[in-house]
Amino acid sequence: MKQQDLNEVFKNQSEAIASNESISVKERIKLLKNLKNEIQKKESSIIAALKEDFHKPYFETMLTEVLVVYKEINLFIKKLEQWSKPKKVKSSWLNFPSRAQLVPKAYGQVLIISPWNYPFQLAMNPLIGAIAAGNRVVLKPSEHSAATSNILATIIAKVFEPLHAKVVIGDQEVVQKLLQFNWNFIFFTGSTEVGKIIQQAAAKNLTPSVLELGGKNPCIVDETADIDLSAKRIAWGKFINAGQTCIAPDYILVQQKVKGKLIEAITKHLKQFYQNLNPESEDYAHIINEKHFNRLTNYLADLKVLYGGQHDETYRFIAPTLVDEPPNNHPILNEEIFGPILPI
Repeated sequence: MKQQDLNEVFKNQSEAIASNESISVKERIKLLKNLKNEIQKKESSIIAALKEDFHKPYFETMLTEVLVVYKEINLFIKKLEQWSKPKKVKSSWLNFPSRAQLVPKAYGQVLIISPWNYPFQLAMNPLIGAIAAGNRVVLKPSEHSAATSNILATIIAKVFEPLHAKVVIGDQEVVQKLLQFNWNFIFFTGSTEVGKIIQQAAAKNLTPSVLELGGKNPCIVDETADIDLSAKRIAWGKFINAGQTCIAPDYILVQQKVKGKLIEAITKHLKQFYQNLNPESEDYAHIINEKHFNRLTNYLADLKVLYGGQHDETYRFIAPTLVDEPPNNHPILNEEIFGPILPI
């Protein structure tokens, strides 16, 4: 998107706020209901877009993308009137005699930058909260999940006036242009590296922000654990979405005496979860792009694979993989894996 067009979007929203064109609670609820109806109409297109972007299975799409958004919309529709009312609070003795209350108010213009790994849910849920609170929103979805970004743009354009919410499609250059504006709030989901850039831009204007970032998430298993149940939960939490989840178990620290049992149990559950697994399986997601595929397969070059390891570049497919005790200086223990490889 050209700088001139971005300027126009930002200017129009700013002027609407400056002219005190507030969005009433009833109008916001109506907008949320319209959004839910439009998502329901476009449900098959959303599922198809996620399949096109990285072969996301139907069940995972409904569970982790669509149903989560429905629950969020339903919650705000149900609670918004109550949440929007002023709340009485105790007054300070310094101001005695007096009365005090908290009055909820919109921040103003909100920039939402969403990621590719859950490209529908992690774009829609912050937008729902921002709109429900009476803000004006610009949403920049990820360029890596282009099909989902396009369906997001279609849905938002159908439900909202650009003065209320606007989707901006583009790459890193567009993000840099957007960060030049003085937003009232920034919501970012993504990597730690990009999060630092976002926070630096926000700090220049003392802009409030939320950074939802990834990292290393160890999972610790000792001899007191229910090994079979732990293995089942680890296998589900790690390999859903082909491991492309910021809060997935990143590596396992296991007590030596139960290590063999844990590996055996995880392997058993993976075989149950992903039967007849191959690059064309309908029940397993693929890696988002070639860059991430190459990064992940490079990890495996010099590691001891306990289970899995199969991969196919054409489909960007990497099977659920367990690896045994990588060296402490190996990149797999020092970088966020964000893929279906689990070091033990």
